[in-house]
Amino acid sequence: MQIILMEKVVNLGGLGDVVKVKDGYARNFLIPQGKAKRATEANRKVFEEKRAELERVQAEAVAVAQAKADKLEGLMLQISRKTGVDGRLFGSVSAHDIADAIVALGFEVDKSAIQLPEGPLKAIGDTPVQIALHTDVVATVTVSVLGEH
Repeated sequence: MQIILMEKVVNLGGLGDVVKVKDGYARNFLIPQGKAKRATEANRKVFEEKRAELERVQAEAVAVAQAKADKLEGLMLQISRKTGVDGRLFGSVSAHDIADAIVALGFEVDKSAIQLPEGPLKAIGDTPVQIALHTDVVATVTVSVLGEH
């Protein structure tokens, strides 16, 4: 299915790109979330008329995300967990725990924005964690997992 992207989509394209995707991806995800429209002639004309406004909205969203990233960059979070004798955690520190710690400091972050490519943190120590505030904006915070007996 040919679609017009209404915003930047990771690994697919940027605002205004006409791309071909599988029908289910377009019908079930991109179109319902407002990220794309079918690439008909009528939709192309409407898009071209609204292009400047959509670019302005996109730029504002990036600016807001960048301002939030500047505040979060370099932040150090301390999370305590019970540990065994060998220093391994009895549980793990998940994205949900990290999001709660950031919210407790007064920042607003969705847990789906926290990227843990190797899964939850399972050891004591400092770990850099990336937070994707926008498709173009990523902030890095340090999560320090402390052990308690």
